[in-house]
Amino acid sequence: MRKVSEFLIEHGKPSREVYLDHENSGWVPPEVVNEMLPYFNQKGYGHPSITNRPGWEAYEVLESTLELVGRTLNVSDGELIITHSGTESNNLAIKGAALARTDKERYKIIVSAIEHPSVIFPARTLEEHGFKLVTIPVDNEGFVDPEMLEALIDEKTFMVSIQAVNHEIGTIQNLEELVKIVKERDEKIIFHTDASDAYARIPLDVKKLGIDMMTISSHKIHGPKGVGLLYVDKKIKIKSILDGALSTQRFWPGVENVPALAGFRKAVELAFTDFEKIVERMKVLRDRLIDGIIEKVPDVLLNGPRGEKRAPDNVNVSFLHVEGESITIELSTRGVYVSSGSACTSRVLEPSHVILAIGRRYEEAHGSILFKISRYHTEGDIEYALSQIPPAIQRLRTISPLGREIMEEAVD
Repeated sequence: MRKVSEFLIEHGKPSREVYLDHENSGWVPPEVVNEMLPYFNQKGYGHPSITNRPGWEAYEVLESTLELVGRTLNVSDGELIITHSGTESNNLAIKGAALARTDKERYKIIVSAIEHPSVIFPARTLEEHGFKLVTIPVDNEGFVDPEMLEALIDEKTFMVSIQAVNHEIGTIQNLEELVKIVKERDEKIIFHTDASDAYARIPLDVKKLGIDMMTISSHKIHGPKGVGLLYVDKKIKIKSILDGALSTQRFWPGVENVPALAGFRKAVELAFTDFEKIVERMKVLRDRLIDGIIEKVPDVLLNGPRGEKRAPDNVNVSFLHVEGESITIELSTRGVYVSSGSACTSRVLEPSHVILAIGRRYEEAHGSILFKISRYHTEGDIEYALSQIPPAIQRLRTISPLGREIMEEAVD
């Protein structure tokens, strides 16, 4: 197998780079990095639960971060649990609530067909312990049918978990309507939402929505990796899924990542400064990228909805007659960095379950590319990407057996 270092040496660094892979991970701005640095060796390097000055300084970071996030979600900081990632938060929500369950007659978990793997897999694990997993299908834009959800709910239903925004195709679910349906049927059913791709992109008022549990993640908003949060309504009972020495967090033992929390706090502050202005600007860039690809590249399919029903940072397109992995490599040599298929399974040669769930064929799913806009992108970045995407796809189609076959048929 060819070494990555050999590829990097051979191709060198492009003259211009546009990073559009913020779904996987992303660039952390200098303000966030500078906020983190003192907590490695100047202050707050102590254990947050220990009563000495470095420990108090560390605990202050935790307190202030939770207070700030609580204000953005309209919840109290006492309802927020610190974890180390969105994946950990989703696992704690689903498995922790299952462990705390007192009514053993409730064993049914409903999730949508396009949930993140960190929701689907824990739910599947619970099937091994007597729970029943029911997957609700979505339409061709990724929306859950409210009537179908209502039909699936019964007296056995324990939990419903439906994303606020889909991580691949940007579908913004009507959470308020879905929560209302669930709660009107049975107040005891727990409603969890993974809002990792919604937080700081769309307004989220947890109390207004009526959500019981909500997941968010630092690295999805230009914060550092290593921080996740789980909101748990005070009336919901959960148990820890990890055993160890308890720190400041009742349900998540271990030492908190204080430098990362300081960075996350700054990232939240930046994200919610001129929030509406930032979001509107991202929408303009998003639509320019979508329209430009459709205009300049033949045989493409937009995955997910248009307009206000789509997350402001999301563009997902299937390029027909060429594979997604080839596209990511080709665009990378041109300084445009994207991801193929599911960002969480891109090293596995399986098509995205999300793209298949909205009715795309396997070959269409294999050619799907995810672009993520950020508040740091410029019009020039988008125009550069649009200058590189058409020739990249054209070149790949000329060397792809399927692409050549299609082109020959068109000429004939």
